[in-house]
Amino acid sequence: MNFELNEDQQMLRDMLRQFLAQRYGFAERVAASRSELGYRPEIWSAFGEELGLLGATVPAAHGGLGGGAVEQLVIMEELGRALVLEPIAETLFHGAWLLEKAGGAAGGLLADVAAGKARLALAIGEPQMRYDYQDIAATAERTTNSWRLNGQKSVVIAAPWASHLIVAARTSGAVGDAAGISLFLVPANAAGLAMHPYPTIDGRRGADVILSDVELGADALLGGEGQGFDLLEELRDRAVAAQAAEAAGLLDRLLQDTVAYTQQRQQFGQPIASFQVLQHRMVDMYMHVELTRAAALLATLKLDAPADERARAASSAKATVAEACRFVGQNAVQLHGGMGMTDELPIGHYFKRATQIEGEFGTADWHLARRASLG
Repeated sequence: MNFELNEDQQMLRDMLRQFLAQRYGFAERVAASRSELGYRPEIWSAFGEELGLLGATVPAAHGGLGGGAVEQLVIMEELGRALVLEPIAETLFHGAWLLEKAGGAAGGLLADVAAGKARLALAIGEPQMRYDYQDIAATAERTTNSWRLNGQKSVVIAAPWASHLIVAARTSGAVGDAAGISLFLVPANAAGLAMHPYPTIDGRRGADVILSDVELGADALLGGEGQGFDLLEELRDRAVAAQAAEAAGLLDRLLQDTVAYTQQRQQFGQPIASFQVLQHRMVDMYMHVELTRAAALLATLKLDAPADERARAASSAKATVAEACRFVGQNAVQLHGGMGMTDELPIGHYFKRATQIEGEFGTADWHLARRASLG
């Protein structure tokens, strides 16, 4: 398959790569991660106001650029290459996509997303469940003119930064039923919502969220009542495609840094890059990077395909990407030696993010089982 970016997509890639190279250095990234806030608000504002990045896939009617899946791929690969902390995927490619799909009053928030005034996070996972969305137990009870939410959500990535959460809760049925799951837009400062934030292994922020009689207006419901499961499944596939693109950029940077290090590191009077066994190892790393890039592209191009075809491509991509993250990450650290695990070098930080990607939105084993069940 021969695939090339069009002129606008190439300009988007080059613009973002140049911006990150000039204003998103490794030292600044580490300092932001260790700060109380955990990210740089000025960079977030620049993404929206200077680059228009936060509206890249928001419809033009809401102040965005109206881009599609390929723009998502381009952006995520560059964000992965620079190891960006800011919650662009959670806000734009996950949350804003759900708001657009749901339509209605919630669509009005899309303009704030494009302008950088709103940040979103997905509150889906729960302590008793793993990756099967039908196991959601949080409840949403309809009252006279509102909804009342109760339950607990765990490992909500980017929740401490979010202005709004998209919460999955059960409006009918029993735990284990695909039917009866609904989605709600919840302000992060809503009464009855408690958040317990913490840093994640890859330098971002997450939180456990407790919902105790959270009262929401009738317009907080996203989409049809009890029809959230199919949306969540499609969202998973879109998230996997986005992470595959992120992994392509991240693993490419790991490979480049490893090759550069082996060309500098001397042993027995010569660079260790001259040793054939290490050359073979780096060729294997290169093959995994290219497999990741191909898997990301295929998953991206299948996002608008029928559900089973889309899911097969996404699960195949996740299995490929998870294996690549482990192989490239571990070998990059090994070829650097003990330095590869220190916080002073970028390599250890990239390795941590690669490790995190392995398990988000389903492990390789989970996706292999899903792929097998789809035939």
